[in-house]
Amino acid sequence: MTEILSRLFIQDYKNTDKPSVRFAYGRMAGLVGILCNVLLCVGKFLVGALSGSMSIAADAVNNLSDAASGVIGLLGFKLAEKHADSEHPYGHGRYEYLAGFIVAALILVIGFELLKDSVAKIISPSEVEFGLVSAGVLAFSIIVKLWLMLFYKKIGKKINSETLRASSADSRNDVISTGAVLVALTLSEFIPFQLDGIMGALVAVFILYSGIGLIKEAMNPLLGRAPSKEQAEEIRTRILSYDGVLGTHDLMIHDYGPDRQFASAHVEVSSDMTLTECHELIDGIERDFLKNGLNLLIHPDPIVSGKGEINDEISDIIRDIDERITVHDIRVTKCGNSEKIIFDCVVPEECGIDRQTVGELISEALQKENADRRIVITFDDGYASIPKYGETD
Repeated sequence: MTEILSRLFIQDYKNTDKPSVRFAYGRMAGLVGILCNVLLCVGKFLVGALSGSMSIAADAVNNLSDAASGVIGLLGFKLAEKHADSEHPYGHGRYEYLAGFIVAALILVIGFELLKDSVAKIISPSEVEFGLVSAGVLAFSIIVKLWLMLFYKKIGKKINSETLRASSADSRNDVISTGAVLVALTLSEFIPFQLDGIMGALVAVFILYSGIGLIKEAMNPLLGRAPSKEQAEEIRTRILSYDGVLGTHDLMIHDYGPDRQFASAHVEVSSDMTLTECHELIDGIERDFLKNGLNLLIHPDPIVSGKGEINDEISDIIRDIDERITVHDIRVTKCGNSEKIIFDCVVPEECGIDRQTVGELISEALQKENADRRIVITFDDGYASIPKYGETD
């Protein structure tokens, strides 16, 4: 069905890299979701009012909020489609992340309201008139929501949309909550007490738990989520594949919306390379990455040959302290009969060792064989998964 709708309503539907096609997918998903949820809301509201069921009425309000979420998602896609301007040179792609955050927040609000109403129903239970019509409406709702869950998930994956992933998770919650309501009302026909309020409360707790997870997921790109290890490794491997590149480090990636990422990295090249040669190499790497959708800015680091022993010595010291620590930009200068060793160091937070202690341990080990050595360490922040110094494929 998703494929049929895509072919009918989206021109050039296979080219999802185009902003216009991406927006068309988001618009189609939003409109389909709004239509389905409005119809389900009307049906459940009528059944809930006739049967006196709090859980069915709450489910109807939930569908109404889903329709509102569809409007918000649709607006998010529309705003995210705007081109960059003088005030927003990186575009407006984060509007879509903001829309996903609002959808997640609405899920939390619905969860709180459903919990409040369910507790009231537990305290003051009332009879519920449940029949084949009510059961049929709820069963139909489950089928529609199950289809919507898969529909949102497929399109969300196709266009890499956090908003549609949140909508898919919300539809999954609706399948579970409506199914729970159907089971509870059916069982209540055969037992001496009502499960309507109890089941509503359990469903509300599940919705709240899911909503908190979605809030965290929606906030991550807005706060500046670190790139995945897979993405960092892919970029590292591609950079190292170019002739003349000796190493890479200090990778930073900034996310300004789906398919709108900007990155920077340090690339190590031989100090014997001329400025023109270095510029040609760096410029070629940047152009190749831009063709694949990543705007990459590279800073070249000249590497002086003949420091392999120092490199190995530092690597052995780091390995004894914590293998997750990395170093780069090693430079060795002579000061009379002594030498100055200068390098940068990254200490990941998960190591649990403060920078001062790491610096003291490295300096002590380097000066053990030669007390005249001067050690200068600059500590960097690790913004992405950084390979060990000198590591090659």
